[in-house]
Amino acid sequence: QVQLVESGGGLVQPGGSLRLSCAASGGTFSSYAMGWFRQAPGKERKFVAAINWSSSGSFYVDSVKGRFTISRDNARNTVYLQMNSLKPEDTAVYYCAATVSPDILRPAMSSEYMYWGQGTQVTVSS
Repeated sequence: QVQLVESGGGLVQPGGSLRLSCAASGGTFSSYAMGWFRQAPGKERKFVAAINWSSSGSFYVDSVKGRFTISRDNARNTVYLQMNSLKPEDTAVYYCAATVSPDILRPAMSSEYMYWGQGTQVTVSS
């Protein structure tokens, strides 16, 4: 059983930055592709970014390209989401998710992910 714990959320002004972290335990982290999703109030959970096991491949939703960067440290069993130039529409609960395979064919599909964290709130407001 894999446990995922997100941290790093908070309140930030428009144009600001945050770095989210997701610490994994209970599995072989380096074997899993990882993803970040977000859910705004009253809306469905949506894909944000994903990364394969070796960091050789990463994927982003169009709305965050050039602003967000996903990365991972397999030695620390942690995946990160660096968020720059934040906008009010980025406000959401952000969830970390893990697959059970090293690569991911459909990174935007939540059904590809086996394990989920409990989420961390990101609020972008002045």
